[in-house]
Amino acid sequence: MREKFSQDKLDRCISCGYCLPACPTYKLTGNEESSPRGRITLMRAVQNDKLPALDLLQESSFCLGCRACEPVCPAGVEYGVLLEEMRDITWQGKNRPLIIRGLFAIVDSKIGMWGLGLFSPMARRREANKDLHLMYGCFERRLFPSVSRAVAKLAPEVSCSSDQGCCGALHAHNGELEKGKEMAKALGAKLPGTILTTAGGCAAHLSSVIGADRVQEFSQWWFKRDIELKPITKAGRKIRVGLQDSCHLRNGMGVFVEPREILKQLGDLVEVPGAADCCGAAGSYALLQKKNSRKVVSQKIADIKALNLDYIATVNPGCTRQLVTELRRARVKTKVIHLAELVANSQIQ
Repeated sequence: MREKFSQDKLDRCISCGYCLPACPTYKLTGNEESSPRGRITLMRAVQNDKLPALDLLQESSFCLGCRACEPVCPAGVEYGVLLEEMRDITWQGKNRPLIIRGLFAIVDSKIGMWGLGLFSPMARRREANKDLHLMYGCFERRLFPSVSRAVAKLAPEVSCSSDQGCCGALHAHNGELEKGKEMAKALGAKLPGTILTTAGGCAAHLSSVIGADRVQEFSQWWFKRDIELKPITKAGRKIRVGLQDSCHLRNGMGVFVEPREILKQLGDLVEVPGAADCCGAAGSYALLQKKNSRKVVSQKIADIKALNLDYIATVNPGCTRQLVTELRRARVKTKVIHLAELVANSQIQ
C-alpha cells in the first residue's frame, strides 16, 4: 500500500474542465467530485493532509477507470495512473471488495489458473515462432475460449502456452499496483519477444510496464499484416457491423483506427453513436457497481438496437461479456463477437 500520490502527476492538472463532458460518471450525476478534475482535487487534499485517505473510497469505487479524460486533457494528465494509486491507498484490508479478493485468489495460484482453463476448448498448446506468443487472458480463456482458437487458426506462426500466468492488469486496477507491475514483468520474461493479446485492458497494462515494443493487441498486429479479407455475407448482402472500442486500448494506447479498417473489409461498417464511450464493463466495475454499470450502458444498448446490426465487434473480453448480457436482457438480436473471430469467419467464406 502506498501512502501518497505521484506529485508530478497531480501537478499536471490545471483544473480546466475539459475532462467533464468526457467523464461517464460526471454525466450521470453532474457532481464535481465525480469528475476527473474533482477527484484530483480530493487527491490533492489527501496529499496535503487536509483530508483523510478513506474519504476517497467512494469516488475510487464509483470511477469506471475508462480514461476517457486523458485524450481530451490539454495538460496530459495521466489520470489512469492516479486512479490506480488512489485504489492502492483505499482498497486495502476490509475495504477491498470480497469479489476482488476472490478474483485475486484465483489468478494468484497455479491451481486457479489451471482451473480456469479446465474443460475450456481454447487454443491448443504449440511451439511455433519463439518470439511471438499468444496471451490467453485469465477469464477470457474460460468465458470466450473461441477467441484464442480463432487467433491460432489465423496465424500458425503464433506460439501458444497454457501455463502462462496473469498479466497483473486485474491487480493494478484494483488496489495492488506494485504486484500488478511485478506480474507483468514475470509474464514478459516467460513469453519472450512479442506478446499478442486479444484483450485491450491487458494490452494497455502490459505495454505500460514492459514496453509498447513488446506488446501487440490483435487489431494492431493483424492490420500490419496487410492481408486482404473476404467480405462476410448474410442473406446475399454484406453484413452490417459496428464496433465497441476498448477504453484502455483507445484512451491508453491510441488504438482505434485499426479495428475499424479491418471491419470495413468484412462488411458495411456502421459507426455506433458513442462507440468510444465506456460500455460500463470497466474490468471489475460491472461486478461491483451493477446498477451504475447498467446506467452507463443503457443508451448504447438502445443505439445498437436502433441500428439493426448483424454484429457488434469487440476487442476486449469485459466488453464482450457486458454487451452479451445487456443485449440479451433487452432482447436485441445483434450478435456480439470478438474481432479475431469475425476475421476467422471471413477466412472460411
